Amino acid sequence: MTVDHEVAAALTEAAQAIHRPRSVEETLDAIVRAAQQTVPGFEHVGVSITRTNREIETRAGTGPLVWEVDALQYGLDQGPCYDAIRHGGITIMDDVASETRWPEYVAAVADLGLRAQMGLQLYDDQGTLGGLNFYSRRPGIDRDAVQLAELFASHAAIALGRARHEHQLQESVSSRQAIGTAVGIVMERYGIAEDRAFQFLVRASSTSNIKLRVIAEELVATANERFARTADGLIEPA
Repeated sequence: MTVDHEVAAALTEAAQAIHRPRSVEETLDAIVRAAQQTVPGFEHVGVSITRTNREIETRAGTGPLVWEVDALQYGLDQGPCYDAIRHGGITIMDDVASETRWPEYVAAVADLGLRAQMGLQLYDDQGTLGGLNFYSRRPGIDRDAVQLAELFASHAAIALGRARHEHQLQESVSSRQAIGTAVGIVMERYGIAEDRAFQFLVRASSTSNIKLRVIAEELVATANERFARTADGLIEPA
């Protein structure tokens, strides 16, 4: 494929858009909007992510068709996007009218007006991130569009991986802060040393089968509520 100046400019603009610092949700929205504008021949684009329990969830899309189609393929474990995410690479459906690989899925999406579809796995060195998915109400997928989608998917995977990593770091920092605050509350309440206060929280987590972070957050929230009520004069300080 010869990438002309207009396509190269569109890809560059799309890459810049999705690499700006932003939350996971904002990154996903930027990916689908830029892909819709960059890769020709498709009316809609969606991004799905994989969860630790192997479930697949659609997190962004350019229209209701994305969620309708994805609900069917992930419910049936059939379809181009499902196969791309589970098995890797690119999966193409040129025309739903002649497709034989996914009989239940094909019968269902034909009624929605879908004619062609393409799914590309998004991955990084940690494994599968999800899929970048394209949907068309017209049959046929241009081979140049496939190659362009591959270039775009590489940018999308980097951006999504970065956004997910930053989100995990933020959650980690927030969790440490909550646990530290909860340890201080237990130290003050029971007059015990820091290490004993931490072990107190660990035992509470183990006994209740609730994550330590959740225990800490609940304890901090309860303390904040009590302090707020005290400040408002609703209860006497302990």
